[in-house]
Amino acid sequence: MWRDSFRLQIFCLLMAVLAIVVLVHNFFQLEHLDNDTVSGSNWITENNVQHSLSQTTKTTRKPYCSYTQQTSSKREQEEEETLLAAIQWPKPPGGKIAFAQSTDPAQSDFVIVKLSRFFRVGDELEVLVRMKDFQGKPKQYGGDYLQARIHSPLLKAGAAGRIEDCHNGLYKVFFTLLWPGEVKVSVSLVHPSEAIQVLLRLREERPDRVYFKSSFKSGRYSETTECNVCLPGDLPVCNYTDLYTGEPWFCYKPRKLSCASRISHAKGGYLKGLLTPEESLFFQSDVNIKRPILPSGPDSVIVQPKAFTDSGSVDRAEDPTASPSGYYYEDQWRSRTHWIHNFNKSDDITECLQGKVVHLFGDSTMRQWFEYLTAFVPDLVEFNLRSPKNVGPFMSVDLKHNILLKFRCHGPPIRFSTVFSSELHYIANELNSIVGGRNTVIAITIWSHFSTFPVEVYIRRLRNIRRSIIQLLDRSPETLITIRTANVQELGPEVSLFNSDWYSFQLDSVMRKMFSGIGVHFVDAWEMSVAHYSPHNLHPHKVIVKNQIDAFLSYVCPLQT
Repeated sequence: MWRDSFRLQIFCLLMAVLAIVVLVHNFFQLEHLDNDTVSGSNWITENNVQHSLSQTTKTTRKPYCSYTQQTSSKREQEEEETLLAAIQWPKPPGGKIAFAQSTDPAQSDFVIVKLSRFFRVGDELEVLVRMKDFQGKPKQYGGDYLQARIHSPLLKAGAAGRIEDCHNGLYKVFFTLLWPGEVKVSVSLVHPSEAIQVLLRLREERPDRVYFKSSFKSGRYSETTECNVCLPGDLPVCNYTDLYTGEPWFCYKPRKLSCASRISHAKGGYLKGLLTPEESLFFQSDVNIKRPILPSGPDSVIVQPKAFTDSGSVDRAEDPTASPSGYYYEDQWRSRTHWIHNFNKSDDITECLQGKVVHLFGDSTMRQWFEYLTAFVPDLVEFNLRSPKNVGPFMSVDLKHNILLKFRCHGPPIRFSTVFSSELHYIANELNSIVGGRNTVIAITIWSHFSTFPVEVYIRRLRNIRRSIIQLLDRSPETLITIRTANVQELGPEVSLFNSDWYSFQLDSVMRKMFSGIGVHFVDAWEMSVAHYSPHNLHPHKVIVKNQIDAFLSYVCPLQT
């Protein structure tokens, strides 16, 4: 009998020990989470609930790393699928395509359709582009990325064209003729279809080709580790997922320091050796990157004025997906969706912004707006916040006219030199902290720093920003919010792999669709950069920035018509 009692006591003791072991294990798991540390293949969702890989949400595409466990509603999933379908790009026929069979812009050409017809302002001009390979053979499939514009150099006039892929080596380009006189056509091959497939592969398989780093410091001791939206492997990581938006961000955990000792964020660098020797042939500056396609025959038409006096240049309601949204004439952008006032004098800008707080959120292309306004308006004096150069945050003040102008970069991923960790703010959270009202003006741009990531990463970021915009406009309907779109830039073999215009074009298309119909305005920086005669640049020429500012301020202070 005593033996049975002894066995029962031993069993109870073992169970107690086992329970203590389980509790200790769970305690350490919770402690790791409290320290913002998570390792291996377990990630924190936006609801701060930990799931294993077996609990992933089923989607039509292979989800991207840390996004695997972040659940979305049925409506969000449907929207994402619709957006991804809208930007799906045509693929060449199966198998690898040899360089000799890829698109050769030098042997390709374009012709103006119905050249002999009579053209008036407002008519549509159609151009047919015929692609050939390096063997001089006509291409039998589509997928090339083109840019096109019409222009009149003497008038400093220009407008972008709308391109239609016929999927057989032919492309139709449609232009709306918007001014009288001789109008020239220009068409360029940005990337051949074969290069686009390489860019697609890099976007899906190598989002780590731009890497980031953070510095950790305690006393005199410091460490630096790699950071990104997703970090592979089983090394311990610090989890900096934003508590409010659920935006994920991770850094490898320092060996000796805690995650709380992070002091700064910076761009780490760009990976090399991303292409095979065969793939690198598709990215040659003087061969197949942003090369002109020459005409087979005349490259211009004569456009006659309208038969009646045009009452104005605005001919439709604002639609960010319509093209062309406007055109240059005498170096001034004339929008087709809203009246633009040219703020040529600093006093005009001061009068417009008097009594207002202007928030500028985004990247270095939005910083250009801050720099332009601060330099152009004498009474706007920059207040020294001792922020890192070109990084911010920045602030300018006009005490006499009660104007406050502020710039802040968006949250990671951001490829700036060094940003203090305390200044890594997400746009959505910033919007949530703004009271709003008739004297509050907001401008947002976000695109360039997302070009290396799968589009799902970008969709998620815009969804959070959109939610905050809707909430802000709901509580303060008089708040004015403007979206600055993406723009084209100069491209070479290396830049194309990280910041290609094709990447930007895809993100820009998503941006316009996601922000449509929610009460925001658009400054079409994309068409402003495509249509202008100045060389393409990530940071557009000053005259383009001036026209962007004019369009922006024309929403703030609309003309009485």
